[in-house]
Amino acid sequence: MAFPYIRTMGTDVDAFLGRLARHLRPEVKKLAALLLKRLNGEFPELRENADIEALTLEETAQHVTALLDLLENRPGASVPGPPSEALDIARLYARRGIPVSRLLRSYRLGHLSLLEQVQAEAPRLTGDWHVINLATVRLVAIGFAYVDRSSEEVVAAYQEERDRILQRRLALTDRASKLIGTTLDITRTAEELTEVCTEDFADLATVDLLDSALDETGTGPPGALTQRPVAQRSVLDGCPESLLRVGGTHTYPAGSEPVRALTTGRSVLHHVAGTEMPPWVAPSESPGRVLRGLGPHSVLLVPLHARGDTLGLVQFVRHRTSVPFDEDDLLLAQEIASRAAVSIDNARRYTHERTTALALQRSLLPRHTAEQPAVETASRYLPAGSRAGVGGDWYDVIPLSGARVALVVGDVVGRGLHAAATMGRLRTAVRAFADIDLMPDELLTHLDDVVIRMQREESPAEGETSATCLYAIYDPVSRRCSLASAGHVPPTVVTSAATGEAPPTSGTVVLSEVPVGPPLGLGGLPFETVEFELPEDSLLVLHTDGLIAGRTRDVDLGLATLRDVLASAPDSLEETCDRLLTALLPSRPGDDIALLVARTRALDPGHVATMDIPSDPAAVSGARRFASDVLAAWGLEDLSFTTELVVSELVTNAIRYGKSPIQLRLILQSSLTCEVSDASSTAPHLRRARTFDEGGRGLLLVAQCSERWGTRHGREGKVIWAEQALPADSASTADGT
Repeated sequence: MAFPYIRTMGTDVDAFLGRLARHLRPEVKKLAALLLKRLNGEFPELRENADIEALTLEETAQHVTALLDLLENRPGASVPGPPSEALDIARLYARRGIPVSRLLRSYRLGHLSLLEQVQAEAPRLTGDWHVINLATVRLVAIGFAYVDRSSEEVVAAYQEERDRILQRRLALTDRASKLIGTTLDITRTAEELTEVCTEDFADLATVDLLDSALDETGTGPPGALTQRPVAQRSVLDGCPESLLRVGGTHTYPAGSEPVRALTTGRSVLHHVAGTEMPPWVAPSESPGRVLRGLGPHSVLLVPLHARGDTLGLVQFVRHRTSVPFDEDDLLLAQEIASRAAVSIDNARRYTHERTTALALQRSLLPRHTAEQPAVETASRYLPAGSRAGVGGDWYDVIPLSGARVALVVGDVVGRGLHAAATMGRLRTAVRAFADIDLMPDELLTHLDDVVIRMQREESPAEGETSATCLYAIYDPVSRRCSLASAGHVPPTVVTSAATGEAPPTSGTVVLSEVPVGPPLGLGGLPFETVEFELPEDSLLVLHTDGLIAGRTRDVDLGLATLRDVLASAPDSLEETCDRLLTALLPSRPGDDIALLVARTRALDPGHVATMDIPSDPAAVSGARRFASDVLAAWGLEDLSFTTELVVSELVTNAIRYGKSPIQLRLILQSSLTCEVSDASSTAPHLRRARTFDEGGRGLLLVAQCSERWGTRHGREGKVIWAEQALPADSASTADGT
């Protein structure tokens, strides 16, 4: 049962609260200002953030109005939610990283202050303290109901904004992991870092790398903090925000925040207070004044660390984005920079290894191809453009005895320093075997043994050593070419005239029918030499498979393109090489390419003299007279004495120890070559004769009278040869092309 007195008092209290609300209605702005003044003393962020301060004044007035509405509309009025400005402030707190507890404390303090102001006005309307006390109780209940409802919605808005920020940061981290480090290029990796971070994080991002980190030789001064800006990106297109030119060098002032960040390895969050802007943020000189004019308000300095090395520094600046960086942003920047640093270090190490391997590769290749009377040559070597690294492709042009020349192209399986070093060892072995005049198939057999020995010497971690090689010998006297392949692509021949039983027309491109043997390193399988005759001025094109094959290129299509280019090849071999590379290669080839183009020459028949020698010691004098007459005809009388001595010794040796048929051949080219062939496979050797020995002095005399001498074996018999240098005034007459 309700008591009339209580109901009357409740009605009187409600009426009194309504009258109090109407009394305070004109004082809303004044009350709001008083509340905001008290809040500013407790919460400095309200003064430090202009956007929060402006919203807070309007929000406070809305809260006062909402409470007065509740007092005036009682009883039975539902508690309204907070004004939209309150939700906006909650989102701003979330974006600035201000704890939600600070927001809720400001609500409690603000509403308490408002209740105090309302309660202070009550005695002005009534002197009945019993009504005032009951009204105060009712006022507290209404106020806290409003605070509870407002706090729930404000916290929900705050958490929703924080969740959205967290999702955005996770998305940024995920995007950074996918987009940074897509290449093994230092500059491009730094550019990717700036591109990712200026999309939804910073207004300006700059990556400075230490010169010592970019020094490939590792000889930079220790402790030097000279830096090189390698990437910079802004949200404002074409805005020269930084005085530092990308690619130049600079040093930060001693004791500045960037120097401390680099030396200590600790990231820095710097808030710019008003117009007090450090020179390392925005220099006073143009174009640094542009950034000053934009008003940057916060900067992140994040060192780049990877594998114990300090690589540089990343600066993130906000000027257009109103929300300054906070501690969470610093952690996010550190995570992104950490991943980018590993990618930059990978690119740095790859660049260093690639540069080293390329330098080694180029040092092991011929620096320039010596002019050869037998052939005119042009060559190209292109390292791979992919991240796979430098390979083991090589080429070589080796002069041989008898005016001949060897043309070599090879390819070591693998990439990097190991492949380049292996290539150098194989090229040296090929030159050593070529120096003893082995046939192509015999040379490849010995080279195969070398690769097998290398496999045994290397550890399993280095992988199995394997290679391909094409070895060709061209003789300008007979115009015959003999070659053999160890797993290598056959050469391409462009003839200049009709030859053979079914002669091709001039300019016809022919792929040589070369039996392709197994790659080097398998062992136990034979190689085969094929011989064919080449007309003078024919092109012989040797190359590695990278020229015609690739991940996206068909070999048959590559060969067809190769034939089309060679069918209309210009006279210049250098231009021919350029055309082949332009027509066949993409911008970034996935494999190394070695290309060797040779134009054959034929020796003038007048520069070759041949005499068949009977197996009779009396024929030696005739051989000497023949040599003397030939040299007289060639205008080389000054060489007659030494040549007769060499001919006498070689012919005598062939008659005494060799087998018929015996033949003497003199060749005049860049040098004078004397050759004596016989059907015996027994080769003489140089030895020192003792005082009473009857033999052993012949080859010693030959060696002392000539620049080079040696023995080469054929399928049947051998050839002993000796070369003499031509007199300077006679060298011009020796060009037999």
